[in-house]
Amino acid sequence: MSLEPFQKSAALSLGVELELQLVNTHDYDLAPYAEDMLRLMTRMELPGAVVPEMTSGMIEVSTGVCQSASEVLGQLTQIRDALVKCADKLNIAVIGGGTHPFQQWHERRIYDKPRFRELSELYGYLSKQFTIFGQHVHIGCPDADTALLTLHRMSRYIPHFIALSASSPYVQGQDTAFDSARLNSVFAFPLSGRAPFALTWDEFTVYFNKMTHTGVVKSMKDFYWDIRPKPEFGTIEIRVFDTPLTIERATALAGYVQALGSWFMEEQPFMPAEDDYLVYTYNRFQACRFGLDAVYVDPATGGHMPLREHILLTMAQIHRHASRLGASTSIGLLRDSVERNNNDARWLRERQNEERLLAEVIRQAGERFRGGPDHAQPY
Repeated sequence: MSLEPFQKSAALSLGVELELQLVNTHDYDLAPYAEDMLRLMTRMELPGAVVPEMTSGMIEVSTGVCQSASEVLGQLTQIRDALVKCADKLNIAVIGGGTHPFQQWHERRIYDKPRFRELSELYGYLSKQFTIFGQHVHIGCPDADTALLTLHRMSRYIPHFIALSASSPYVQGQDTAFDSARLNSVFAFPLSGRAPFALTWDEFTVYFNKMTHTGVVKSMKDFYWDIRPKPEFGTIEIRVFDTPLTIERATALAGYVQALGSWFMEEQPFMPAEDDYLVYTYNRFQACRFGLDAVYVDPATGGHMPLREHILLTMAQIHRHASRLGASTSIGLLRDSVERNNNDARWLRERQNEERLLAEVIRQAGERFRGGPDHAQPY
């Protein structure tokens, strides 16, 4: 197959996808209700889309094309409210978070869809272990070459995205000591990791043609990179975020991406280099393991600094862009989170330390997602 042309899109437009957990309300384990939720959701007129995911205890929602963080929040609010209404009818709950804290992967059912069956046959048990939940953010790029430049510039900030969204400290009932354990499951896939260093669409097309010639891949969907181009949408798609516990935080992350994208496209603050990737895997691990307490290695200078300091420095650098785009509220929410040293992983751990029962933590996370009383607690 040949690589499809890179479509036109409005520069800095946004799209957000959220993979969400469906849990029963008696023991708060994952529940195979995706088909029932899809049936109820199709009766509602909503922006974006609602689709199944790999296993039947999860569902994916997405916005339409948005121009601002406030538009993202408006669309996610409509979708969230509809999800809550449908879930209540089924006596289940919808929650965020990058992993379900105690579900057993071997109990999961692959959703009955040809692509999911094909992936299950190829990847075996990894497919059921892929019952993990992420947020994807698409950002519009005016042309293909700008998309690749933006992708590689954005790669320096992957640790920011991981630490700010981290919400998967628990796996199979155990505290993993990671803030984002979800990404460890992604890294098991052979076509995960970073995109190849190509700064023009012609170079990228050569790479893609070589890969399809090997028979290893058939389309862009076969790449599970941290950031990948989406030529059919005219975007790049950032895929390292854990699904946050609230749509407000999901929106804030999209606003941060948009402000960074504006900085990159307007000011071109640095030129990406292959050597940026010498510290890429180390920085990514640090953010997964330690969250906001991670160490960040500057790929340009080799200097080490606390990740939270690098995030705050970056937020100051993009302040003008955030203000112009109407993303200042998003940046403010995230800045407050960094200054308090809080993310969703910490919130989950604090609830578990208080409750000593992960099912109760999930119940409270459900309240948080729907905008209940627990939602009011600061990050």
